[in-house]
Amino acid sequence: MKNILILLLLFLAFSCGKTENDLTVKGTIKGLKKGTIYLQRISDTTLTAVDSVSILGDSSFELHSELITPEMYYLYLDKNDNTKNRISFFADKGITEINTSLKNFAFDAKIIGSKQQEVLSEYNKMIKQFNNKSLDLIKANFEAQIEQDQVKADSLKGVMDRYNNSKFKYALNFSMNHLDSEVTPYIVLTDMHNANIKVLDTIYNNLDTKVLSSKYGIELKKFIEKVKSEEKTP
Repeated sequence: MKNILILLLLFLAFSCGKTENDLTVKGTIKGLKKGTIYLQRISDTTLTAVDSVSILGDSSFELHSELITPEMYYLYLDKNDNTKNRISFFADKGITEINTSLKNFAFDAKIIGSKQQEVLSEYNKMIKQFNNKSLDLIKANFEAQIEQDQVKADSLKGVMDRYNNSKFKYALNFSMNHLDSEVTPYIVLTDMHNANIKVLDTIYNNLDTKVLSSKYGIELKKFIEKVKSEEKTP
């Protein structure tokens, strides 16, 4: 009986001393033999590493971090070649799996993780199409100006304005359809910060309670208060 009690006490001591990680990020980087992988987040406007691991032969990795509310994290690969190799993802408590390749680190990334990441991926898929079309229009407009074809340049400028308006409407509709996701205030802060204050207020006032208390929910509130304060200043 005494031995059982001792074993029980040892088990309890071990359990109390064990650290539980809020966020675990693991995966593989095909083709990577040597390098350092960093798990990063933005803290006080500065990109900060919260964990890192050195790769020597084995291309698999596992990183950890504390996490209070869902937010954007970044997986950075340092190959000591002055190239920027960074994957962004929306993290939540639990496990996020990222598999990619050394050759196309960001482009080949397959991310399996939070429901917030699924929402962000859906949004980014359409925004990427808008951005690619915008680049084509900017190029065509530039070429028209080089050719001194002002009529064509003005026409393309009108098309660009209408396209940017469509992009904004998509972001707005997407946000209003995902008021229960922490991704929405992030989208507003990154892609809709120039919106009318009434639009910003409408989105913020309809966010779910849990989203209001999230990192980006709090940041959105501060941003709206700042905009209102600046509008009152003569």
